Amino acid sequence: MKRFPSIRRSPRTRLVASALAAALSAGLVAGCQKPVSQDTPVKVGYSAWPGWFPWKVTEDKKLFEAEGVPVALQWFDGYLDSINALNAGQLDCNSQTLNDTISSVAGGADLQVVLQNDFSTGNDQIIAAKEITSVAGLKGKSVAAEEGTVDHFLLLKVLKDAGLSAKDITFVPLETGAAAAAFAAGKVDAAGVYAPFTTQALKRPGSKALTTSADHPGAISDLLVCRTDFIAKNPEKIQKIVDAWFATLQTIKDDPAGTLPILVERSGVSEAEFMAYNAGTTIQTLEENRTNFKPGTTMLSLPYAAEQISAFLVETGLAKTTPELGTLFNSSFVDAAK
Repeated sequence: MKRFPSIRRSPRTRLVASALAAALSAGLVAGCQKPVSQDTPVKVGYSAWPGWFPWKVTEDKKLFEAEGVPVALQWFDGYLDSINALNAGQLDCNSQTLNDTISSVAGGADLQVVLQNDFSTGNDQIIAAKEITSVAGLKGKSVAAEEGTVDHFLLLKVLKDAGLSAKDITFVPLETGAAAAAFAAGKVDAAGVYAPFTTQALKRPGSKALTTSADHPGAISDLLVCRTDFIAKNPEKIQKIVDAWFATLQTIKDDPAGTLPILVERSGVSEAEFMAYNAGTTIQTLEENRTNFKPGTTMLSLPYAAEQISAFLVETGLAKTTPELGTLFNSSFVDAAK
C-alpha cells in the first residue's frame, strides 16, 4: 500500500540569542529520558498510510530516545519496496498489512507481528466509471490495482462476494498511483486504490466507489512486523519501540496543535484532506491491541483474520501454499506495554 506522496521539510533558521535557552532546555529534557543505547539502531520502515504517519511524530518528538532505544526510521515512497527490504533483511521491522505479511510468510519469510497500528475503515476503495453501478458490473471490464498487495486482495474479495472471479475481469497490474492515474485518464474501467490516490481517481467525472474497506471491518489490518531472528536477539528493543508507539498516540491526543502539523506535512496533503483520510483509518488502542491479538470468531481478531486471509490467498492464487501461522502473532510486547 504505497499511500501518500512525500514532502521535504524546509530548513529552519534559529536566532543566536535562543541558542543558550535551547541548549538548557535540551539538557532538562535529556535528564527526563532513559539512557539511549549506543549500539546499532533498529531499522524500521514505513510508507504512506494514515495509520503509519504517527511514526513521524515519534521521530520528531524524540519519543524513541525517551524510551532509550536507537531507531533509524526509514521512509519508503513505494510500499512494496518496504516489504521487499524487510524480506531481504535490509530492515529489522516494517509497517505493513496483515495480508501482505501472510503473503511473505507463505513465500518463506520468518516474521512476527508485534503491534497493530490500525485497520482500514474506508480508505481502501474499488472505484469505477459512471456506467458501472455494482461490483457485478465489473464483469468483462478492465480493472487496475497493484498486484499482490492489499487492494488487489480487496478486489478479489469483493469479486468473490459478487459471484465473480479474477477470470471475469481484465486485470491491469499497476503501481497504486499509476492505477489511479490510468483510471482518471479513462484508460481502465475501474481501479483498486487507497487514500489519497482515491482523490485522484475520483476526479474522473461520474466515478464513484463501488465498495470500500468500511464494508469489510477488520479485513485490512496495518501492523508493525519484525524479523523473528531480530526479535529473539533484541526483545528489549522491540518492547521499547512498542512503548514509544503508545506514547506517541498519547502525545497526539494531548498535544494536537503540536502534532497535527507533523502528520499533515508527512502526508503531503492539505489539513482538510488529511482529516478526511484520517477518518477512514481506525487507530487501535493498547487495550484493543491486547484483545485483537487473541483468538476470536470475527475479522477483528488477528489470528482469525489471518486464517481467513490465508485460505483466501491460496484459493485465489496469490499464495501457492498455506503458510504456517502458529508463531505469527507475538502478543508479549503489547501485553507488557505501559
